[in-house]
Amino acid sequence: MKSLLGGLLLAVGILLAGVSGLCSLAFLVMGIGDGGLADILPLLLVVGGLPFVIGVGLFFGGRSLLRSARQEQEEGASPDS
Repeated sequence: MKSLLGGLLLAVGILLAGVSGLCSLAFLVMGIGDGGLADILPLLLVVGGLPFVIGVGLFFGGRSLLRSARQEQEEGASPDS
């Protein structure tokens, strides 16, 4: 069960961070092109930065769950001497 939840968190985190990062990058390029980077940067950090940070957090949380599930499987599979 841990590996399923970890895999789901990992996938959702990658998708969320990837999509919000690409969207933020597109708006950043448009802001640089229009010359109004100072106007769009605070909005970009709030609207694009928060989902990116949440996505990265989900990624690391899922990776941690997967590693702990793998470690529990290895400990359970090793013979007790």
